[in-house]
Amino acid sequence: MSGQMARRKEITQLPLAAAASRLYFLDNLKVALTCLVIAHHAGQPYGGSGGFWYYQPEGGPELQLGRFFSVNAGFFMSLFFLISAYFLPASYERKGAGGFLKDRLERLGVPALLGFLFVVPIMMYAYYVNFRGYGNISFWAYYLNVCFGLEEKPAGWTGPSWPDMQFAHLWFLEHLLFYAVVYTIVRKWIVRRPIMQEGEKPLRSVTIAAFAAGLALVTAAVRIRFDLDYWFGFLGFIQAEFFHVPQYAAFFIVGLVARRNNWMMTLTRRVGLTWLLIGVSLALTYYLGGIQVQTRSGWNTDNLVFACYETFMCTGLCVGLIYLFRVFASSSTSFLKRLTENAFAVYIIHVPVLVVLQYMLGALPVSMLVQFILSVVLGISCSFALSHFVIRRMPYFKRIL
Repeated sequence: MSGQMARRKEITQLPLAAAASRLYFLDNLKVALTCLVIAHHAGQPYGGSGGFWYYQPEGGPELQLGRFFSVNAGFFMSLFFLISAYFLPASYERKGAGGFLKDRLERLGVPALLGFLFVVPIMMYAYYVNFRGYGNISFWAYYLNVCFGLEEKPAGWTGPSWPDMQFAHLWFLEHLLFYAVVYTIVRKWIVRRPIMQEGEKPLRSVTIAAFAAGLALVTAAVRIRFDLDYWFGFLGFIQAEFFHVPQYAAFFIVGLVARRNNWMMTLTRRVGLTWLLIGVSLALTYYLGGIQVQTRSGWNTDNLVFACYETFMCTGLCVGLIYLFRVFASSSTSFLKRLTENAFAVYIIHVPVLVVLQYMLGALPVSMLVQFILSVVLGISCSFALSHFVIRRMPYFKRIL
């Protein structure tokens, strides 16, 4: 009986009304995740990720960052989707279906379209003239003939796609916009009652484990067909890597359900620390070489093993980090508030900032390790500075970003 009373006391220490106030721990978690995304992309040219990047150092990658990339990719975007979805119901209730979609189109669609039409083609053009080996052409010729594919594909084309157009990292905005449209359809024509919190229904570890197990099986099934870094245009224009889509979609739904059941505020110490330990342990096991697979896709045991590892690690880190930040980072300062205000814009602009820095650092007589460290430090600081002092000082962008 005393144990049940203690558990109930722990749950009710953060009342339901707290959910209506600013959740600074989620703000701080978003800032931390944004910095991790920048560090992840900063290492792409130096660490041999195996995927496409917009700059190639002379002599090729020298650092062994593959496990760093793999652990990051296994959880951080899923956590972004969860946090983004958590705030969706309140926005919908406040603005209504029309206002909600208009806001999503401006906040997500406009930056994605501007990046697709202007920013990404500039990065791809620089890659074309510096690393493709086809010789110099004007930007306009590249834009029409290569980026939008008005001419035939050149011989020996190495991808990642043809034509050369892509949304780059702004695929995240595309997916959020697509999910917002689906959410609006469901709310307006299928589930018309408010999907807001109804009471305190704390998560149990057995529920989390069942979710992770089911998601692992779905992920493994999808990966029979879709390999890592295989991207294509879902519905013709939504840039999607189905290797990770089951996790992204599942954690987006978790974010919606978490808001309804007040899971963020009722997550108990035992559950939070248990899943943090699971997530960190699995990540460290992978870092130390304890999880070895020959392939991560196809009809084989390795696919299932890796899907189970990654899904349980992802679930553990998502649950554990939310609890950790709620306990240790639940307040804010004026500096942290400025970082929070700029985090979304920083995500949008950080890749071109990094690419410019990587070209500049490539001209210096320093090792790739130093270039990587400088890319991380300067990428984070320059991206936040550019957002705060330039981008969000522009009236329209300040409103939508």
